[in-house]
Amino acid sequence: MDRSTIHLVDASLYVFRAWHSVPPEFFDVDGRPVNAVYGFTRFLLDLIERAKPSHCGVAFDESLTSSFRNGIYPEYKANRELPPEELKVQFAYCQRIAAALGLRVLSDVSFEADDLIGSVVHALRPQQFRAVIVSADKDFGQLVGEHDEIWDFSKNQSWNGAGVKERLGVHPHQVADYLALTGDAIDNIPGVAGIGAKTAATLLGHFGSLDAIYARIEEIPFLRFRGAAAAYAKLKAGAALARLSRSLTGIACDCPVPADATSFVRGKPDLADVDGLLEQLRFGPLTRSRIRALA
Repeated sequence: MDRSTIHLVDASLYVFRAWHSVPPEFFDVDGRPVNAVYGFTRFLLDLIERAKPSHCGVAFDESLTSSFRNGIYPEYKANRELPPEELKVQFAYCQRIAAALGLRVLSDVSFEADDLIGSVVHALRPQQFRAVIVSADKDFGQLVGEHDEIWDFSKNQSWNGAGVKERLGVHPHQVADYLALTGDAIDNIPGVAGIGAKTAATLLGHFGSLDAIYARIEEIPFLRFRGAAAAYAKLKAGAALARLSRSLTGIACDCPVPADATSFVRGKPDLADVDGLLEQLRFGPLTRSRIRALA
């Protein structure tokens, strides 16, 4: 059966990349920096020109301290510095740019971009849509179904479920359990102390899931892999943290997102809106001509 494709963009990743890579030489009419907006706009135009998506959603993080995960574990992402005020202004501009280009913008104060993307994937899959998730984040591996893929746009590398297995050593449906075992330093998720990627993959390969590992934990010392006895002791000691971590690593797929595909049809840029926005951003003629070409 033919499937339509929806491109789902992990926007915050590309905003931050632009913030760090584009020199601070761009300013709006009020003198505020817009280098991240410039880089993100260039990325979106490159994406649209290359992929020509028929359906597209662009998901932003607005839950840096208010995610439902912070309610479960207040230390979640506490190791990250909050973006400075000038970058918050640029994030708002990036949302306006995405919308002006005819793309559906998604954001929520309780759910992260991962959750919004996961919810769209699950809502549209029964409607015969395949998802291309534009990101380099390993967490998205858990969303990859039979027809889906992850696309690291900057490196122009894409991978499917088999690619997830090749990269992490586990199948897509095991990724959340894998991260619960190993932890994730980037998100300040503790995991089980001393359980590394190889051991986590070995355990999940044998037992299938985190629940099964703990249901059959007494079998672990008798398994034939190096360090089995030590892994058993670590898992016993870290049981509570493993389950806590699992409540953080799973992508929520029941967020309040549009459930119909028509909400994600890519529209033509609103030139009147774009022209006013570009005037405010003081972007040059090249960006304007690329947007006009899309319209």
